[in-house]
Amino acid sequence: MSILKIREIQKEDNQQVAKVVRKVLLEMGVPKVGTAYEDEALDNMFATYQKPRMAYFVVEEKGKILGGAGIAPLIGLEENICELQKMYFLPEARGKGLGAKMMDACLKFGKSQGFKQCYIETLPYMQDARKLYARSGFRSLEKPLGETGHYNCTMWMIKDI
Repeated sequence: MSILKIREIQKEDNQQVAKVVRKVLLEMGVPKVGTAYEDEALDNMFATYQKPRMAYFVVEEKGKILGGAGIAPLIGLEENICELQKMYFLPEARGKGLGAKMMDACLKFGKSQGFKQCYIETLPYMQDARKLYARSGFRSLEKPLGETGHYNCTMWMIKDI
């Protein structure tokens, strides 16, 4: 039985995290433009999440990063709304309750930073993720919020925290 550990990202995790996110996005058939795939931050996640009111958590097993998720102010609505960002898991990490645990860690952090709501963007075919979000209390929105630049993400959800 191996031990899975959720912890904050470290500088030496950058390469593994970028690889995990891009691999999952390709697996899901996500467009490479207008999504997290082309975000500049992806190659330096540690530095990106060192700013105020931001955190990125990873799931590690025996030194291998299996997934991660971040929380940050929603650009354009920074004061009260945070955004759940780049939550992706390799196939071997799925179905173990890690998504719920990771989201809980992110939401607790967001609440501790004074945010009142959490926003997420997703895609229609990411059905397992959308089910998790709905089970966790997220509700659908009619249009996007903020200025994420992810114009290919066509589903938006929000939750009070």
